[in-house]
Amino acid sequence: MEILSWLLFVVFIAALLVVGALLLRGYLTTGSPSSALKGALTGNLFGPRPPKRLEVVDQANVDGRRKLLLIRRDGVEHLIMTGGPVDIVIETGIQPPEVPEAAPEPAESIFQRRTRSSTVVEA
Repeated sequence: MEILSWLLFVVFIAALLVVGALLLRGYLTTGSPSSALKGALTGNLFGPRPPKRLEVVDQANVDGRRKLLLIRRDGVEHLIMTGGPVDIVIETGIQPPEVPEAAPEPAESIFQRRTRSSTVVEA
């Protein structure tokens, strides 16, 4: 009887580890605990990752402590200074510059083939 109770205990701990691993995977995928729990309960454990909404476009050091960050969120850029006593939003609502698409130029041939001449060189 004691072996059965130990076996049930090991199965219970293994089940807790599996549930914890699935919840951790859901949290790392979505970024929020509520979405991880909702995904685990609805069975969306192996779905695709949601598209990224936030990215650091550029960064520049102002001095040893402060940094300027250009952040893009939902297609709108924001300029933020971090590292000082208070982080400051310098400018918000910056529209990213539109990059004109250049028409691709035809590539030049690397090897040039000479035309065959009809004259025969006699030796």
